Amino acid sequence: MGEAVVESSSSSSRFKRVCVFCGSSTGKRDCYRDAAIELGQELVSRKLDLVYGGGSVGLMGLVSQAVHDGGGHVLGIIPKTLMCKEITGETVGEVRAVADMHQRKAAMASHSDCFIALPGGYGTLEELLEVITWAQLGIHDKPVGLLNVDGYYNYLLTFIDKAVDDGFIKPSQRNIIVSAPNAKELVQKLEEYVPVHDAVVAKAKWEVEQVEFNVSLLQAEVAL
Repeated sequence: MGEAVVESSSSSSRFKRVCVFCGSSTGKRDCYRDAAIELGQELVSRKLDLVYGGGSVGLMGLVSQAVHDGGGHVLGIIPKTLMCKEITGETVGEVRAVADMHQRKAAMASHSDCFIALPGGYGTLEELLEVITWAQLGIHDKPVGLLNVDGYYNYLLTFIDKAVDDGFIKPSQRNIIVSAPNAKELVQKLEEYVPVHDAVVAKAKWEVEQVEFNVSLLQAEVAL
């Protein structure tokens, strides 16, 4: 019976590739490690490929290994200057080197249908808030999810609620962020997400930006 449910959810998914933001550290608690592995297994069960920051250490290494071990495709995108710092041991899947952090984020967004943030530090927050801002501006309609492991993101969500109360974020735009305590519930919420359209940026502008960063990626690959 359990296998039939997994097959049903995978065949009906609206996504093909999920971008995961997470730490290059595992954190101090086992629940973070477990959540990364469970997320990887959930992506595999739904036949979703992984796009991530390309590191083989920390939570990045755990989620990528779990997807790879389950037979899913893994695409890691990492700036050349960070490879020696973030990659230790043998990486899995496909690894693409880019010139800098801006190209990394643009490429991760371009190759993904939705975004999930596991626990992480400054880098994870920066990546997360950028794709939330893009959604707020209407640059993309892709769902953004927080895997709120044991309340890790509670204070961030409280801050965002404060920003709504004080008039810095529109109440409707609070709904851009989807959160759940476990991978299965979060992915299901992302599947059901309906985009918020308060501010609309011309699609032509986004298409031009996509072309520009794709050209820069090609230039970076040629330079390798």
